[in-house]
Amino acid sequence: MKGIFISMEGPDGSGKSTQIELLRKYFIDNGKDCIITREPGGTRISEAVRGIILNREYTEMDYMTELLLYASARAQLVSEVIIPALDEGKCVISDRFVDSSAVYQGIARGLGIETVYEINKYATKGRFPDKTFLLDLPAEVGIARKKNQAELDRLESEKMDFHLRVAEGYREMAARDPERIVRLDATKSVEEIHAQIIEVINSIM
Repeated sequence: MKGIFISMEGPDGSGKSTQIELLRKYFIDNGKDCIITREPGGTRISEAVRGIILNREYTEMDYMTELLLYASARAQLVSEVIIPALDEGKCVISDRFVDSSAVYQGIARGLGIETVYEINKYATKGRFPDKTFLLDLPAEVGIARKKNQAELDRLESEKMDFHLRVAEGYREMAARDPERIVRLDATKSVEEIHAQIIEVINSIM
């Protein structure tokens, strides 16, 4: 049985975690073995790298260093978790994947989308999501939500113009790959968004 690889993308505060859990439950209720991963993270090594990337004290981190650290964490996650799970026919839902790097480092940091994908073709070993759901939310709304939830990490603490570039960058990515990336209005209710996601999932299962 072929595994299904789904990624959930969106600006900070867009509601990815909620929709991921609802989708996981849907898969399980329909007899599909399902695992959830997150980026950066998902393995012991990748979580250690996450601690470096998001540490608010490392304000001097070079943008290329940031990109390569994300790719390193991703390489370990793909090799250790994602590929084995897909080969076993499981469903994998990833909270962020390469598109995040294309947006945050490629567009918002100005390193270039092609640079990001060139580096990450090695990190991903050619595995890419079957479908990506983009929860599109105005940057101001997303950051306001995050501030109400917890202390902000290094990237969440960036100035508003950075987050505006991220939100617009995601829209650009969706326009570049409309077959894979499904853009959803994250200002709608949790139930409405979930229903839209399930409609797409049923069309590919």
